Amino acid sequence: MNADTPLHQRRRPPTSAELAEIPWLVAMTESEQALAVPRIVVGDAQPGDLVCRFGKAPTYWFGVVEGLLKMSTDNALGFSVTFTGLPSGGWFGEGTALKREAYRYNVQALRKTTVAGLPLDTFHQLLDQSIGFNRFVMNQLNERLGQFIAAREIDRLANPDVRVARSLAALFNPVLFPGVGEVLRITQQELAYLVGLSRQRVNVALNALQQAQWIRLEYGGVRVLNLAALRGHTLDTP
Repeated sequence: MNADTPLHQRRRPPTSAELAEIPWLVAMTESEQALAVPRIVVGDAQPGDLVCRFGKAPTYWFGVVEGLLKMSTDNALGFSVTFTGLPSGGWFGEGTALKREAYRYNVQALRKTTVAGLPLDTFHQLLDQSIGFNRFVMNQLNERLGQFIAAREIDRLANPDVRVARSLAALFNPVLFPGVGEVLRITQQELAYLVGLSRQRVNVALNALQQAQWIRLEYGGVRVLNLAALRGHTLDTP
């Protein structure tokens, strides 16, 4: 199928390597895995593809196997408001899946991204049967609450360097995004989309953070050297 085919129609069974990147599978028993694995599907989203659309009822619980998504919505003035980036290893939308309500946000691919989906009925079946799955989802919900509180704080920050530092720290959350590790594969333009700044201003901020030895810029990504400093960055820089 070509890239013009809707993402749902591009779904396919996951490979063994893709299944190995799904963090909640290891929290379950073999019998629970045997229930979940045959029902998991994956799709290869192209840049600009919508994985979730505002107002649409959910049919899957989604996760990022490899790539980068953006969760956002439009405010009353018609401006786009970004909630968070969703890098490799991140699963999202559990609150929507639990309530079976329509999406209140859009999730869009910023680059070619492999997305996994667990059917909603299987999601609820695992909640009823699996203690390990329940613990994973509860941890997700707890971390997500902290993430969105932090995102509101970031939105109110006037200092661009602090905005970039806090936004990077959020993407290095080991609970929500276990696939990231110490190196986040992201371009300066992609980070600019997530932070709401120009690519040029993001470049200035990244160089300031590198000079402080909190990150190291590498080909195609950012390596975190001091996550605690990024999370608490309040320096009064220009």
